Amino acid sequence: MKFSRIIFAIAGIWGILVLAPLYFIFDLIGRQDPPPITHPGFYYGFVSVGLAWQIAFLIIARDPVRLRPLIAASIVEKIGGGGTFVVLYLQSRLTKGDLALGCVDLLFAALFSVAFFKTQPQH
Repeated sequence: MKFSRIIFAIAGIWGILVLAPLYFIFDLIGRQDPPPITHPGFYYGFVSVGLAWQIAFLIIARDPVRLRPLIAASIVEKIGGGGTFVVLYLQSRLTKGDLALGCVDLLFAALFSVAFFKTQPQH
């Protein structure tokens, strides 16, 4: 259970550190990596949902055994995010730097999978 607690705490903190600044750099992204973002609702919606998941990871870290079913959903979230980055990179629609961020999600998906199997329900 200690492994699961540590992994989910790290994932939550990492995600907050990576996602929270996105609220403040909307225009900067468009200037540094044109074209500008044209759908702010999707952008800010993504950031908000992403941050909600980071909070969920921190909650899971407190009691991974009781919240084990959410670990499965967390794996899907990380594969969806990281997998999207891989597909976009293979389509030449993403830089290697962006791909690296996606690979962090895939690493967390693998670690979450280990946590899922190490965190057996108590009977």
